[in-house]
Amino acid sequence: MASVLVLNATYEPITVVSMRRAVILLLKEKAELIEAAEAQLRAEHITMPMPLVIRLVYYVRIPYRVSLPVTRRTVLARDHYTCQYCGKQASRKDLTVDHIQPRSRGGRAVWENVVTACRRCNGRKGGRTPAEAGMRLRSAPSRPRYVALALFEGAGARQVWDKYIP
Repeated sequence: MASVLVLNATYEPITVVSMRRAVILLLKEKAELIEAAEAQLRAEHITMPMPLVIRLVYYVRIPYRVSLPVTRRTVLARDHYTCQYCGKQASRKDLTVDHIQPRSRGGRAVWENVVTACRRCNGRKGGRTPAEAGMRLRSAPSRPRYVALALFEGAGARQVWDKYIP
């Protein structure tokens, strides 16, 4: 089933919901349609465009520090399914999570110490730091700002969503 990006009243991304949940929010007038697909959703007495992005009518307060777990899925999503050493975009099965400071040397699984790497680069780096292996990171790893970023599936999250994600 298709997914829909949900924005807060301030246009910041909150989460991704199913198409069914998005339609319910629209019908109950708790959200408004921001972006829609060409396709139509049809029922007996109503026809509406298929939502891609909706915005909540009322502001929902989000706790300042939402602790998002460091998992393989969230790290790959944060790095947009791209190797942080060579820049190669690959499928989920061809990517690994690499510790910048190796675990064998006391490196921990925290947002600032893990990046996405292709199998080739991860093998080349081995149990060394990137400096020791003569490799450079394309961007410094950091904690994701929005929970919604971790919920995006696949390397090509919808292009329509890109303008709403900082």
